[in-house]
Amino acid sequence: MMALAERILVPWTQIRRKFWGPTKSMAHDGILHSQTILKVPTKQVTLAMEHALSIPCPDLTDEDRDHDFHKKRGLGFARQEDWAGLSQAIASAEETRAKTTGGMPVAELLAFGARTDVVGLVEHALITGKPDRDAPIMEGIEALEDVLSDHSDDAIIASIIAQAHMDIGWAWRGTGADTLVPAHNREAFDAHFERAADILAGFDQNNIKIPLFAATRCALNAGLSAPVEKIVADYETWLKLDPHNARVLRAMGNHLLPRWHGTYDRLEIEARRAASKTAYIWGAGGYTWTMFDAISSDAKACARLDLRLFCDGLIDIVRHCPDQYTVNLLAAYCASTIGTMPTGQGEADYVRAQIAAAAKWLIKDHMTELHPMVWANAARGFDNALKVRCPKRYVASGHADARRFLVNLFHSELAVGHEVLFTEKGAKTRMA
Repeated sequence: MMALAERILVPWTQIRRKFWGPTKSMAHDGILHSQTILKVPTKQVTLAMEHALSIPCPDLTDEDRDHDFHKKRGLGFARQEDWAGLSQAIASAEETRAKTTGGMPVAELLAFGARTDVVGLVEHALITGKPDRDAPIMEGIEALEDVLSDHSDDAIIASIIAQAHMDIGWAWRGTGADTLVPAHNREAFDAHFERAADILAGFDQNNIKIPLFAATRCALNAGLSAPVEKIVADYETWLKLDPHNARVLRAMGNHLLPRWHGTYDRLEIEARRAASKTAYIWGAGGYTWTMFDAISSDAKACARLDLRLFCDGLIDIVRHCPDQYTVNLLAAYCASTIGTMPTGQGEADYVRAQIAAAAKWLIKDHMTELHPMVWANAARGFDNALKVRCPKRYVASGHADARRFLVNLFHSELAVGHEVLFTEKGAKTRMA
């Protein structure tokens, strides 16, 4: 295996030329439009070179199928008004800590599906930022409140209703700066988060060992003025209940940024603590997962990153979790989320360039198939609030981004007439 320094510490100017891309803008259909998402190589790419690179790309990945199945199942329970059945299904999933291939908790997917109709109705009504006067914006959530009354002692049902309130709150607020949110929208946001807090307050968190409930409490902190100690304590509770869930660490890192309720020093401390607590699962990967979303959205956090530890974590994550969803996630993150979005701040962009370089070994040594949805999400910074109005175009954009990057990565081999084939053992080159 190459020395760590050889794998991640590459000349800044070389990486800058290779990974930086053009400015992007968001179109009405939720697809980022620019001449390219990833930088086109200076050497000409011919159609023959495009055709000479072959990588399997399933129409639906195992992760896609798992997500669709469990979301539809949750939606089915809700539409049949079988809330007791839904609660039991989630409880069963939580008991075994059931997850998809890519590590997504099944319970969260069931809960998401169950509130889809209600939240979707509000999101549609608010698509212009202000609902029509006769829009049935309260009907769905009022119906869920009736469900809660019928299941007042069920922490799982309470979590779902509280999550629905928070989703609706975010639909009202949007994800822009506070100064850009109209007063009425901000009041609606606060009202829904306060109601979610009231719902959860009716349960003793110390006696509820359900990850979904703990996750809901953590999500609540984003909309309330919670002190950093409470945020950390809530995430510690969630992590103890579900230590194999990397999303706990990703969410914690994001919420420990100063833009929420944390500090850069506390973010670094908790990232190192996470690495220690989860070393038996991720090696150094606990640090990487905690910093994953934080450094992609905050230049100062990125500039302060322990680069060596972060990249050690990338290696350890793949070693402990080599499935193709995770490999695509890490490769797309390094190449696109980090590699094509410079901040204009020297120290941060230097760190981003070193992380971007890791995409090369992730792809060449570990990738065997392409997951377009992951690449599409990575190009948009894994924005959970993004409204995709044309899923086919969205996935197609991810496929195009990834193919473009791969052709760029293997340009020297393709330019001399070699074929690049991705097999179960990784990328192979051969004469055409």
